[in-house]
Amino acid sequence: QVQLVESGGGLVQAGGSLRLSCAASGFSFGQYNVAWYRQVPGWERQLVASIGRRGTTQYADSVKGRFTISRDNSKNIVHLQMNSLQPEDTAVYFCNLPYTLQPWGQGTQVTVSS
Repeated sequence: QVQLVESGGGLVQAGGSLRLSCAASGFSFGQYNVAWYRQVPGWERQLVASIGRRGTTQYADSVKGRFTISRDNSKNIVHLQMNSLQPEDTAVYFCNLPYTLQPWGQGTQVTVSS
């Protein structure tokens, strides 16, 4: 059974940093792309960043240069390092497999105060 568990969110002031983690289990982690998404209540879920099996990364324009996605295939974990956070980054952040979407988890709340 595929499990993706997000953690690392919190409250931070504008300009601050957070590091999110996505712990994966129940599948061959190294064979799959993994992505981070975020959602604000009332808005569609947005793709923030993705990382391929070999480490190729892609980012939404709104986070380029501020966020970095990485993966550790030995630990089945994906991180999202978020720097220079802004109030508009406030959302619930989720991880998932972009080409074989799984049921969404609870995510982790990120709140950036101005």
